[in-house]
Amino acid sequence: MCGIVGFTGSQPASPILLEGLKKLEYRGYDSAGIAVLDGDKINMAKTRGVIKNLCEKTHDGALLPGNAGIGHTRWATHGAPNDVNAHPHMSNDGKFAIVHNGIIENYAELKEELVAKGYKFKSETDTEVIAHLLDMYYTGDLKFAVMKTVSRLVGSFALGVLCACEHGKLFVVREKSPLILGIGVGENFFASDVTALIAHTKNVIYLEDGELAEITPDSVTVFDGAGREINKEISRVVWDIEAAEKGGYDHFMLKEIMEQPRAIKATVEPRIKNGRITFEDGGVTPEFFSGIDKIIITACGSAYYAGCVGRYVIEELCRIPVSVELASELRYRNPLVNGNTLLIVLSQSGETADTKEALRECKRLGARSIAVVNVVGSSIAKLADHTIYTWAGPEIAVATTKGYTTQVAVLDMLAVYLADIMGLITPERYSQLLTGITQLPSLAQRSIDLNTHLEYIAKRYSSCNPLFFMGRNIDYAVALEGALKLKEISYIYSETYAAGELKHGTIALIEDGTLVITLCCYEPLYEKTLSNVEEVKARGARVLAVVHEGNSKIFPLADDAIYVPKTDALLAAACEVVPLQLFAYYVAKDRGCDIDKPKNLAKSVTVE
Repeated sequence: MCGIVGFTGSQPASPILLEGLKKLEYRGYDSAGIAVLDGDKINMAKTRGVIKNLCEKTHDGALLPGNAGIGHTRWATHGAPNDVNAHPHMSNDGKFAIVHNGIIENYAELKEELVAKGYKFKSETDTEVIAHLLDMYYTGDLKFAVMKTVSRLVGSFALGVLCACEHGKLFVVREKSPLILGIGVGENFFASDVTALIAHTKNVIYLEDGELAEITPDSVTVFDGAGREINKEISRVVWDIEAAEKGGYDHFMLKEIMEQPRAIKATVEPRIKNGRITFEDGGVTPEFFSGIDKIIITACGSAYYAGCVGRYVIEELCRIPVSVELASELRYRNPLVNGNTLLIVLSQSGETADTKEALRECKRLGARSIAVVNVVGSSIAKLADHTIYTWAGPEIAVATTKGYTTQVAVLDMLAVYLADIMGLITPERYSQLLTGITQLPSLAQRSIDLNTHLEYIAKRYSSCNPLFFMGRNIDYAVALEGALKLKEISYIYSETYAAGELKHGTIALIEDGTLVITLCCYEPLYEKTLSNVEEVKARGARVLAVVHEGNSKIFPLADDAIYVPKTDALLAAACEVVPLQLFAYYVAKDRGCDIDKPKNLAKSVTVE
């Protein structure tokens, strides 16, 4: 959701803060602001809208001199998106400025108490109470004031604190919201995402929940919740700034679609050794799965739809019950899990709030857990018993692409791995599937190469609203993600139906000219799907079919076709979704949408 960044050093802080905020734009926001300490005075600028507005307002930071400061991109949760509610927020006397990512659940009671003590509130936010609490508790000891303030807060928060009485010093706190420290030479940083830091340092410290840190130009000191100094490992970020740049593409989303062959290769290749699938890099051994009698996959958004693919593959190969649960539902449902339940948690960021809490709840009830995430050192990665990293590299566009396909690739591999250790797969079938998995990167590239006509097709259908997707089995699971991509970035209402459900009400929505995108790649049910195509065509629908290359049988029925290379039916999802991502991209482009930062969406949903 919101993005925060902080800097202290010998350089002017404002340009560094503004540049860091630009790197966090992909998270989604509706206002932005910075506060910089100049001598013994904090100067602040904030504005509704894009960071470009803030740059113009501050003359690219020149109007806010100083060498220590904090910045914020806000996603409105309490109070309208306007200049007053934008962060940072300051205490009445100007002594404190703070930025906050998260939600303070007890802010109403705290506000009532502070108003009774004479504090004046300017904003409608939950965050402003923090600035006034700091002012109330500060007696010359910033660490004490921060700890006392935090002890009063209920909710989730990553806090950055700037104090006019503490030259060159920042204080930060993490509780259920991501926060990373950047370690430089004569300068140090903090941010909610490593992308804001990577231009300046690759050395980072990942804070844990309940930890706080004092940051000066020459030192970073981390404390536990009781205020005791603790030693933290400094990690090295393995990718560089070019990975977070567009690289000549018009949008990050298009770049990340095109990166999928490489990303899938990075996911798959290190985990195949001597002709066998291994997850030893995540500490996973066959013994971990002993006695498992049920699998639950939980996630949100696209990761949930990746889990829908995984369910089909795991159940088919392992003959074990698999349910896919929305994390926002699972965490509140008193889930039926025990020590023989395997929980597979999917999250690109590793910070998705509902997914994290679902993991906590299932672990409390005894479930064994594996996390599939992209971000090293993220909260979910640390909470799970074992973590399988997708190694997809940074994903900047709000709408995920390579995050989804690499999760699917991991689930494909995990299904084959489990079937093997359970003795449910022959050596011949194992070899066949392993070959198919190793071919996924080249098949994803083939999916791109086969569809150079997609921009033209997208123009033909960009005015179709609403439209429908349908498919069966894995095709249905992939269609769910295809519809989501279109909704996310083009704002077209698109819905997915299991093709066999047409007669149960859905067909009433088909009219002359309605676009139905039909996935026809799951060969065991291909003829069944064709009969559904005939049903919608008989009612005037336009059909865009997704079929294997070389399929000519579809021509009499479909108005247009998208092609994908043929592979094992269980492994089709990773390459089948790629042209659907491209279709959504080109439709959104034709409609003039803000593709990388679609309205009302955030990259990582770190609050409920």
